Amino acid sequence: MIHELRWRKEISGELAAIALDRLGAADVSPRRPRGLIEEAWRIADRLGWAKTYDAEYLALARLLKCRLLTTDAKLKASGSEVVDVIGPADL
Repeated sequence: MIHELRWRKEISGELAAIALDRLGAADVSPRRPRGLIEEAWRIADRLGWAKTYDAEYLALARLLKCRLLTTDAKLKASGSEVVDVIGPADL
């Protein structure tokens, strides 16, 4: 996202560098719920998708029992049969 904002010239290169440094210094530990990959595969198969990239977001929302917020209209439309997918206007 930071790269995209800089690329679109919505933020300066200097601000992007600061944001990237702060993100890199943040005390964040990656986590992957048990069964995420398998659930993403099942969802991709169910929806007829060759890739599991978007299915991983749906699988994560399903495993965490939460809604998925996205600005991707295609993901919202197709993923809504798997989990509750909402857009910003639904908030």
